Amino acid sequence: MEKVLEVKNLHTSFFTHVGEVKAVRGVNIDIYQGEAVGIVGESGCGKSVTSLSIMRLVPPPGKIICGEIYFKGEDLLKKSEKEMQKIRGNKISMVFQDPMTSLNPVYTVGDQLMEPLRIHKKMDAKSARRQAIELLKAVGIPDPERRLNQYPHEFSGGMRQRVMIAMALSCQPELVIADEPTTALDVTIQAQILELLKQLKAEFNMSIMLITHDLGIVADLCSRVIVMYAGIIVEEGTTREIFYNPKHPYTWGLLKSIPRINMLSKERLIPIDGQPPDLLKPPQGCPFMPRCRYAMRICKEQCPGLYSVSESHKAACWLLDPRAPAVTWDREGVNFG
Repeated sequence: MEKVLEVKNLHTSFFTHVGEVKAVRGVNIDIYQGEAVGIVGESGCGKSVTSLSIMRLVPPPGKIICGEIYFKGEDLLKKSEKEMQKIRGNKISMVFQDPMTSLNPVYTVGDQLMEPLRIHKKMDAKSARRQAIELLKAVGIPDPERRLNQYPHEFSGGMRQRVMIAMALSCQPELVIADEPTTALDVTIQAQILELLKQLKAEFNMSIMLITHDLGIVADLCSRVIVMYAGIIVEEGTTREIFYNPKHPYTWGLLKSIPRINMLSKERLIPIDGQPPDLLKPPQGCPFMPRCRYAMRICKEQCPGLYSVSESHKAACWLLDPRAPAVTWDREGVNFG
């Protein structure tokens, strides 16, 4: 299977008046052709900054410090801005988190849909309009001929998100980065958006990088999951491995905070105590140590590397060191084994 995206040792920081915020610290990601990978973690863990780094769209005062980003063997960090403009929206597309702020309010939806077709595919106005109508049909927007002439404020939140997906797919990209595509949508629309992404992935054999804070929505779409915390990857594996055999205490916490269909009426969700670390001064050891009930002395002193659980499963936790006490996880919680 061909590797579409390869991110190596990515570091991205924001240089503010109070100091350097180290938002992404040594991230490595591989995505293959036709694969959907979920990037999960709570707000501020570095998911969106990672995606913006891949697109070379990190806003000031942010800056990519070091690393390599390869798209089909080409290093994106060595390309000029003009070369990147030919790639964005054409070979790599992004569905942004808030469609209301991503769509231009003074242009019609049709104008915004036709723009990438005319720039990247060199279509004339008539052909671009015909293709834009087909795209709106593909994402399930009724009466596309009329809707094409309307402005973003005339669409509901779910419809605007569908327009963003149509724009992202207009040039049939090889990689789509979807940043929280279902945020602020009701559960019915959320399910429709995820089903739409799954259908389009199968139809075009495109790769998807799905960014979300909710582990639950990646279960049906993604084949692999990457868990981020405080700017680093703390666990990665197949969806089944992450859901049924998680190895990092942070992943345990995320899973315990998701409602289950078999929960008892008096049963309560278990939140993760504490707050993420200040990335102005990242901790020397494991960043999750202050919130971890299984922390050991070494967790404060040294940050663990990724231990291999299987060929596809890795986790950054000292509990996986052969010298650490054995800990197992079951569907009811974490127990010492």
